Amino acid sequence: MQFIDQVEVQVKAGDGGDGLVAFRREKYVPAGGPSGGNGGKGGSVIVQATERLQTLLDFRYKHLFRADNGKRGGPNNRTGANGTDLILEVPCGTVITNVETGEWVGDLVENEQILVIAQGGKGGLGNQHFLSNRNRAPDYALPGLEGEEGRFRFELKLLADVGIIGLPNAGKSTFISVVSAAQPKIADYPFTTLVPNLGVVRKPTGDGTVFADIPGLIEGAAEGIGLGHDFLRHIERTRVLLHLIDSTEPDIFAVYNTIQQELVAYGRGLVDRPQVIGLNKMDAVDRSQDWQAIAASLEEYTGFPVFLLSAATQTGIQEILQTIWQILEQQPHPLVEV
Repeated sequence: MQFIDQVEVQVKAGDGGDGLVAFRREKYVPAGGPSGGNGGKGGSVIVQATERLQTLLDFRYKHLFRADNGKRGGPNNRTGANGTDLILEVPCGTVITNVETGEWVGDLVENEQILVIAQGGKGGLGNQHFLSNRNRAPDYALPGLEGEEGRFRFELKLLADVGIIGLPNAGKSTFISVVSAAQPKIADYPFTTLVPNLGVVRKPTGDGTVFADIPGLIEGAAEGIGLGHDFLRHIERTRVLLHLIDSTEPDIFAVYNTIQQELVAYGRGLVDRPQVIGLNKMDAVDRSQDWQAIAASLEEYTGFPVFLLSAATQTGIQEILQTIWQILEQQPHPLVEV
């Protein structure tokens, strides 16, 4: 499945139906009077969130969406049929912005939550509506009003509790494959992960926590270099950041600073999120070094808890998860637009 997380669409709500000019022509009714009905209301364009979708792929090749127009009013005071609303389904976590005005329109975070982005036009009034003592035979009606239209950006921001970040080949995909049922592509070269991977990790209590494996960041990612810039938005909603560092790197402090600088450059409060640091790939390091002392030094430097682990051998996994559970209990869900 192709992962699409940002699209622009043009939408047009249905126009209201025209009112009708008509007069009664019934036998034995010499002065039947006006009987033109009102036009029907145009259909609206509605966006609805659904848990069945994880990508905006449905909008990749189609960008123009129109709702049905309302029908014209009928004789004998019959109102025209309303146009059918057009419902566009998007994944939960989709933020909608008006491209032309830059205005934030809405944020769909719950299953079956709906948002009307273009109202259908009202139907026009038929001539029966204008009957009065002074005008016994009105010969005019009103046209239906045009439906709203506009251009909107749909931007998917994954709803995950924990975002796994780090340089390419830090072992993020291996970690999420070990702690959840996710099956990301894993290989020994940079940028193995080209799209975010979601995995549900079970707590000891039985409920699940969503982890997101974010494609590797590099220096300059916040300015559009590499792949990370396209996916930084997906950690905006996370409550905790799990920063994995390849312990075989010659300078783990420099690696930490590289990622921190990208979080600062991107903004939106990412650098203020609680972090847990995992020195990964301990199965491949030089054992002559005092890694406990190195971890303690990094913890003092960063102010975040640091753990030694190996996702490949599943060593140290439970200890780091336990700390994440404790932090999550204290962190509220950031489900507002960010």
